[in-house]
Amino acid sequence: MYIFWKFILYFSEFCMLYTIGINLFYNGQMLISVVDLLGYLRKMKSSDYKRYVDSKNMIPISIIVPAYNEEKTIVDNIKSLLALNYYEYEIIIVNDGSKDSTRDKIIQEFDLVKVNQPVKMSLRTQEVMGIYRNPKYEKLILVDKINGGKADALNVGINVSSYPIFACIDADSILENEALIKLTMLFVENPETVAVGGIVRIANGSTIKDGKLIDMKIPKSKVASFQIVEYLRAFLTGRTSLSRLNSVLIISGAFGAFNKSVVIECGGYKVGTIGEDMDIIVKLHKKMKDEKRKYKIKFLADPICWTQAPESLQDLRVQRRRWQIGLFDNLLAYRKMLLNPRYGTVGMLTLPYYWLFELLGPVVEFLGYIFIPMAYLFGLLEFESFIVYFFAAFLLGTTLSMGSILLEQMSFRKYTSFKDTMRLVLFALLENLGYRQLTILFRIEGIFKFRKGRHAWGAIKRKQFVSSK
Repeated sequence: MYIFWKFILYFSEFCMLYTIGINLFYNGQMLISVVDLLGYLRKMKSSDYKRYVDSKNMIPISIIVPAYNEEKTIVDNIKSLLALNYYEYEIIIVNDGSKDSTRDKIIQEFDLVKVNQPVKMSLRTQEVMGIYRNPKYEKLILVDKINGGKADALNVGINVSSYPIFACIDADSILENEALIKLTMLFVENPETVAVGGIVRIANGSTIKDGKLIDMKIPKSKVASFQIVEYLRAFLTGRTSLSRLNSVLIISGAFGAFNKSVVIECGGYKVGTIGEDMDIIVKLHKKMKDEKRKYKIKFLADPICWTQAPESLQDLRVQRRRWQIGLFDNLLAYRKMLLNPRYGTVGMLTLPYYWLFELLGPVVEFLGYIFIPMAYLFGLLEFESFIVYFFAAFLLGTTLSMGSILLEQMSFRKYTSFKDTMRLVLFALLENLGYRQLTILFRIEGIFKFRKGRHAWGAIKRKQFVSSK
């Protein structure tokens, strides 16, 4: 029995130290991000980047949009892409065997007809059934293919693409007008750049007209509102700090740009995984390090992609479970890079961080909710220690969320009304009182259902964007 009590005490103390440690680490990331982000914004203010809008010397780019059952958002998505400020680009919509009217809606809206266009098979994919175009929309290409999953659809898009840089955009997303210019500037400024990710922000509750976000509001859905705080924290602090170390491991599948030739050298996107966005980035790190080639993989907080977030707990559960399965799958696939000095900060810092904090963190935190109160109830933990721990954990977690909101207001100020800002602050305060615990359970479920769910994408309900009257 003595061993049992000691185990409860020591494990509860471990959970306390772990939770405080991870929160201190995240707050440290935020401080690094503040310096980096403010420096980037100063650079953009002095940069005449708008001269690239009509420049014939700008790198042409192919935008690939994989679409499966996206009938509710695909037309707005295409309209937003057609309206981008960029001299030369093409839009490749890859209909991955949709069972709804995705293909028919695109054909009808843009009056497309089937054409005989050859496709260079740089990557092996499922069969392409047809390619559709209209001279009136010369930038737009619709590819209809047999279902093979998102990674296969992206590989088809790469095969069809004409330009040296390609960008991946989700079908339920909207790009800001100058996002593409800001994203591709890095490829112009530094030829060693192989991938750049932009920030993904939540469009729920905002008004979209002709593919453009014209009125930004906090959504009525509490589930979506909590995610605004999460996304600000994850992108403005986490990825900004990792980008400074050239150690970004994930560029969101919703918005990223890549050097096409290097991606083809790597064999393209991995088919059969639900974490293809992380897999391609780790694969790029590995290839460049193995071949001792200089390269840059960066994240930028300024080029913005607006996307739809889940508004129900069930859809949130599907999403977070899927993310955790994808993370686990990739960490296992590239486990030989872990703590391998050959891979620099990626192997020695970033991969251990993802193993210890992103994968195992939810498990430790969940067990802490059980063992720490148990240690207190059994008289193993003093009341003062118990209170100090929970106060410190809550304070550090809230500081991180508040800091992310403050950083957004200092830098981009997309939420202009005082009421919306105060609502975000309220959700930041409430996040640790139930919502965070639910997402932890969803992520733990992903770990336990890893083998069964590693190839299953899972469906999330889409809604039409709110249109202006």
